[in-house]
Amino acid sequence: MGSVRIRTRAILIVLTVVAVATAAYLVLLPPDEQGRTIKVGTTEPATSLDPAGSYDSGSLALYSNVFQTLLTLKAGAVEPVPDAAESCSFVTPDLRTYRCLLRSDITFPSGRSMTAADVKFSFERVKQIDSEVGPASLLETIDSVDARDRIVNFRLTRPDATFPFKVATGAGSIVDSTKYPIDALRPGGQIDGTGPYALVSYVKGEKAVLSPNSHYKGAIKETGQPIELRYYDDPDALAQAWKTRRIDVATRRLPPEVLADLNPSDPGLHVSEASSSETRNLYLNTRRGRPFHDPRIRQAMAWLIDRERLAYNVYEGTIDPLYSLIPTGIAGHTTSFFDNYPNRDVSNARQLLTEAGEALPLHFTYSYAEGRGSAAEEAAEIKRQLDTSGLFKVSLKGYEWHDFQKHWASGKLDAYAVGWVADYPDPDTFGSPIVGTDSAMKTGYSSKAVDRMIAASQRFSDRSKAAGDLKGLQAAIARDVPVIPLWQAKDFVVSSKDVGGGQYVSDGTGVLRLWRLNWI
Repeated sequence: MGSVRIRTRAILIVLTVVAVATAAYLVLLPPDEQGRTIKVGTTEPATSLDPAGSYDSGSLALYSNVFQTLLTLKAGAVEPVPDAAESCSFVTPDLRTYRCLLRSDITFPSGRSMTAADVKFSFERVKQIDSEVGPASLLETIDSVDARDRIVNFRLTRPDATFPFKVATGAGSIVDSTKYPIDALRPGGQIDGTGPYALVSYVKGEKAVLSPNSHYKGAIKETGQPIELRYYDDPDALAQAWKTRRIDVATRRLPPEVLADLNPSDPGLHVSEASSSETRNLYLNTRRGRPFHDPRIRQAMAWLIDRERLAYNVYEGTIDPLYSLIPTGIAGHTTSFFDNYPNRDVSNARQLLTEAGEALPLHFTYSYAEGRGSAAEEAAEIKRQLDTSGLFKVSLKGYEWHDFQKHWASGKLDAYAVGWVADYPDPDTFGSPIVGTDSAMKTGYSSKAVDRMIAASQRFSDRSKAAGDLKGLQAAIARDVPVIPLWQAKDFVVSSKDVGGGQYVSDGTGVLRLWRLNWI
């Protein structure tokens, strides 16, 4: 996911505030009856209102509130539960046919009942549009979908025990087949979803106003307060909004120095700090003719990255160094990069570069997204570490977030750092989307051995049986180094003393459970 989860054939551009709920479907009650709006601030805006056109954490956060999926993940859960479906299960022992029975009482904003045909349409549409910044890669194992009455059957190309998790992601958002084109992103700024919230108005890059959907039927028992989701250009702007109390809740993400100074015992606020499966990786373009085509050059880079210094010089201890593709807390985690590159070693790096026949220092451009967390400060620290080795000469290039997505999707960047928000609490989300052939990260890396291990790990419903394949996968990535793991996030949600439920809002996946917020 990906702060990540992102793939750009079409980018939805919204220029005006658009009201999306019809009077027949959504009645906005007076403030004294409906409850006061809770203002939530974040630095991660939605980049598209169409679930076929975006795979970034800001968009997924919005989708999880305004759309429904057949299954959903409750906070802290390790298995998805029915939402738009009454039930879902594999119906063949080979894990290649998955069947869902749709609820009979879900209606779209138009008043039309949701049908199995809408579900079929929604999945086929994501695959057909196949946006370079969209989630189609999550659905790669779908061969066909058929719908009959309330039953949806997914036929898979190979056994995939992780498919129920993928159904529960933003890629599985169910849209109204009469409102969305099958082969293109929906123009304008409308959303016709059936989630716990309806989008009342939206200003691109500024705010999304949400109202509880009284017609919602699904896994959530109670919808929450009206929400105004405010988007800020950078962490400093978010911090200023928090300090001046222009927002009631701050999440993803305040500056490290602000997070480091938070005092959970302060009676004026509530602080939720939890472990997270969100990671951040440095991606290297492995294509022929690029600076990192030779794996020895990538291995040399791995010998020079000092994660501990990065964690404390840039992030003030608010993140944890990461030494493998799969983070701690997720089944199958190893320390493959620590095992192969246990400390910063200029001598080993120099030897590898000499073997590769490189003239030193090797020049390349490191790219990052401006205004996304501490990306600029992180880039400067990595440049310092590499430049002081005398082996690399790094030029820095910052891009606005949308441009950054388009540039890395083009496959032309030398090296770039991107956050990855887990789509679901399973190691598979750190496999194919990141390092599989034609991955979302567009590094050009392809390994038949890695692809085989990813596919083999998906065969087991008992995920502990995938441990051997996952260990082999991480060892292969530490050897080939198409990606260098940097750090693993901690999840912070800060709210005023009058707002409760902050501890349930985020759990390190892409879901933002705004309905859990309430006034105390």
